[in-house]
Amino acid sequence: MTRSAEGSTEVAAGPPRRRRVTSQRRREQIAGALFVLPDLLGLLVFAGLPMMLAVVLGFFAVDGFGGYRFVGLANYRRMLHDALFLQSLRVTLLYVVLLVPSLYLSGFALALLVQRRSVLSGLLRTLFFLPQMISLVVVAIIWQVLLVDKIGLVSRLSALLGVHNLSWLGDPRLALYAVVFISVWFLMGFYMLIFLGGLQDIPREYYDAARMDGASAWASLRYITLPLLKPTSFFVLLVSTVAAVAGGQAFDLIYVMTKGGPANATALAIYYIYQQAFQYNEFGYGCAMATVLVVILMALTLLLFAFTRGGRFEQG
Repeated sequence: MTRSAEGSTEVAAGPPRRRRVTSQRRREQIAGALFVLPDLLGLLVFAGLPMMLAVVLGFFAVDGFGGYRFVGLANYRRMLHDALFLQSLRVTLLYVVLLVPSLYLSGFALALLVQRRSVLSGLLRTLFFLPQMISLVVVAIIWQVLLVDKIGLVSRLSALLGVHNLSWLGDPRLALYAVVFISVWFLMGFYMLIFLGGLQDIPREYYDAARMDGASAWASLRYITLPLLKPTSFFVLLVSTVAAVAGGQAFDLIYVMTKGGPANATALAIYYIYQQAFQYNEFGYGCAMATVLVVILMALTLLLFAFTRGGRFEQG
């Protein structure tokens, strides 16, 4: 009888305990939603609504002085015959192809270099991340001075190495490569920290076991580090691709150093959209081009998800 009574007491006490757990989870969910709510509202007000407005304005001719005229798909048909816009897409594609692998490799290499905890590693981390603390406008001005033809420091060093008469920002064949190099120099410390966080999450026991089995450093990198870094690698590729297509830091560099030149060699799509919308008051046409650029970015993102499977690590 005692056992039965105790059992009945435990059974009777079960539902209230479950109710308390459920109530606690519900309070945690509400608290989490309240914490996220300000960011969601910010995204809606400052990103979502402007994007929807841009899509709508893409069907209008907007002169920037209060005139709105519905033109349907005219802005999109205009794009197909706009040689400068098509060229800006090609320049953007080349910029993405050059920048994204460079950021991945440089960030990963720097993370491997500084992953050990030491005074020297701490100093190197600070030096590599230091460009992030400088305004991009200041960075552009500094590099513009360094790359000045003949008298700039880079030009003088090139002359000492036997390479003369290079115009890094004045030659259409070199200007975009100069912008890519500066972008990598500016951003590689940021991606180094992302990779460093991924490396530090890998248990050291894996490397110890591999070393005991006689695995080389290359084998450990190939079969342990790279597979376990798939989520981090996916994040780096995704963020760098979005930043490259959307312009990001490149817009500031191009605006200060080249103004899209020479011969539109550095006119990324985002810079050409800025020119049409804010210099020539073609707001409707600019919104239509921005919509197409967002669609291209979404397509690239979906392709990245498909090829990398979202960065999921699969054992086996």
